[in-house]
Amino acid sequence: MQQLFNFFIKNKTFVLFLLLFSCGLSLTIQSNEYQRSKFINSANQISGSVYGAFHSLSQYFHLKKENEILLKENSRLKTLMFSEEKWRSIDTVLEKKYAIQPSLVYKNSFALPNNYLTLNKGQKDSIKEDYGVITSNGIVGIIDAVSSNYSRVLSILNTNSRVNVKLKKTNYFGILSWDGKSPDVVQLKDIQDLVKLAVGDTIVTSGYSSTFPPNIPVGSILSYALNETEDLYIIEVKLFNDMKNLEHVYIIKNTAINELKALNILDE
Repeated sequence: MQQLFNFFIKNKTFVLFLLLFSCGLSLTIQSNEYQRSKFINSANQISGSVYGAFHSLSQYFHLKKENEILLKENSRLKTLMFSEEKWRSIDTVLEKKYAIQPSLVYKNSFALPNNYLTLNKGQKDSIKEDYGVITSNGIVGIIDAVSSNYSRVLSILNTNSRVNVKLKKTNYFGILSWDGKSPDVVQLKDIQDLVKLAVGDTIVTSGYSSTFPPNIPVGSILSYALNETEDLYIIEVKLFNDMKNLEHVYIIKNTAINELKALNILDE
């Protein structure tokens, strides 16, 4: 307290100046409409800039939470979209229901012959084997092992991977596999030589399995050629997904998967 008192005594001239200046400024602002409006506008601008800076800083620290909210909303919208799809069998129409679970990729390999991903969702999140994994750009793979907190995904960049897909234009379907070479290109086989193809044609999931709904993007035709017997095409497919850079994914839960498998309605 004594130090504060000594400070005012030592700087009494400057303190008196600030006091008189503040009083004069206050009287000027109160008595003059123009100066008052200018002062208010300036004060608003300064306070607005300060609040804006704090808001931007706050947003930065809340980016993780905002991303989680966006992922959940995307999951809700994808669930509604996938649940509207219908599959027709020989004598009945089946409506398959899907639920979407957002997840983070903890580990991802893409340079090996048999690549896998590790996700931060597991049995405690009701994740099971044979659930599909996608991003907003396309398919990623199929879950083949689950623990309490984590799950392993058989990547489409795995020489053991087999996914039912089709040509979007004509609905002709075949098997998507990988030759173990480029992480950007996979192969579509079992397409008859009579089917008309064009570079750039889109490949999507067929829906003829219990894992993926139909029409999820996969990639586009990069090139094609006939096999050795010249009755089937081997098609090079450029993936829509950048499999080397995966962080946020969606797990597709087919809520009717057990019933469908029991009835042997769909291939696994």
